[in-house]
Amino acid sequence: MNETPSDERQTLDFESDAGSGRSKFVAGGIAVLIALWMGSGYVMPSEEEAPAEVGPITPSAVTVAVRGSAAEEVAQVFVVEGQALPDRDTQVRAEAGGEIAEVLVTKGDELAGGDLIARISTTARESDLARAQEELNRAQREYDNAEALLDRGVSTVDRVSEARATLAAARSAVTSAEEALRNTEIRAPFAGRLEELDISAGEFVSVGEDIARLVDNTPLTIRVQIPQQSLKDIEVGETADVFFITDVEAQGVVKFVSSSASAETRTFAAEIEVANADGAIPAGISARVRIPTGTTKAHFVSPAILSLDTDGTLGVKTVDGENRVVFNEIAIVRAQTDGIWIAGLPDQAEIITIGQGFVNHGEVVDPQPENGAEDIREGRLAAGLSGRAAPEGTETGNGQITGNAETVQAEPIE
Repeated sequence: MNETPSDERQTLDFESDAGSGRSKFVAGGIAVLIALWMGSGYVMPSEEEAPAEVGPITPSAVTVAVRGSAAEEVAQVFVVEGQALPDRDTQVRAEAGGEIAEVLVTKGDELAGGDLIARISTTARESDLARAQEELNRAQREYDNAEALLDRGVSTVDRVSEARATLAAARSAVTSAEEALRNTEIRAPFAGRLEELDISAGEFVSVGEDIARLVDNTPLTIRVQIPQQSLKDIEVGETADVFFITDVEAQGVVKFVSSSASAETRTFAAEIEVANADGAIPAGISARVRIPTGTTKAHFVSPAILSLDTDGTLGVKTVDGENRVVFNEIAIVRAQTDGIWIAGLPDQAEIITIGQGFVNHGEVVDPQPENGAEDIREGRLAAGLSGRAAPEGTETGNGQITGNAETVQAEPIE
């Protein structure tokens, strides 16, 4: 027996095996089947299933709170600011020059017409009057003598005429001297309050110099400016309520309305007279004048429900019979501290009080009475909105104006 060396190996040969050729056919068949299966999608594509039809999505209506409102008759008024002016305001001037001999009043005194304010020294005027009186006496005697001589045929008519002229001149001199003496007494030209007194005893004043200022506040005159578009509503004789800055109220009457506008402001001057019999209201203070101009139908609402549309028009949103939002352009008729009166709504209106900032004109809403407002605030409104935001320039749920518009404020009327 021969031994085979350890470094030589024998190679196995399966070619002679009866089952070796069968495995090759099986592997090839599997490969062909895989290739046919993968290509079957291109040769015979399967029919795609049509997507199920989806109907239109109907959004849920937004829930809003509404309140019924009925129009009422409201007095319309024209309101304007003015200034109180005295009936008369005069500078008292010296009618004669000289030294102040006596001052009989003090600043702030209430004077009657003709009351003596001060007296100028009369020494020189009394002398002038005495001399003029003597000249008058002499001229009277000469005239009487000329008349007597003419009656006896001794004098001529010319001499009598000359004596008559001299007598007339003497009488004029006496009158002038008496007037000069009276002018030494400075008196109040009318009843009023002495607002200024610029003299004291011993001072020298000239003719025409201002020595005092006298103001008459009975009645007072309130001067205002009326815009041209409101001129047709203001007539002479209408009553007016006047509210002074000192918290004093009074009744007045329109006494004057200008027929010519100011070239600078295009407004018309008007004057309202207030009696002020006791003079308690001072001149020069500011005043607010309210003049009734008629009545109109209006709704009383809170300023918080006002809205702005896309072009900045001020209005209020209501709900019609089909639960659709209607934007109503409004005009503010009258403002009060607790609300405003507005015109432009139907006589009967369902006003949106909560949620008006989240709905637009023409949209269908789910209106709920205002007494359910707390539920809407707590979540119903938020659930119905589905993430919608208030458009810029409209009013939000809390009544504030968003965007560039100013917040609407009511004008308080006392």
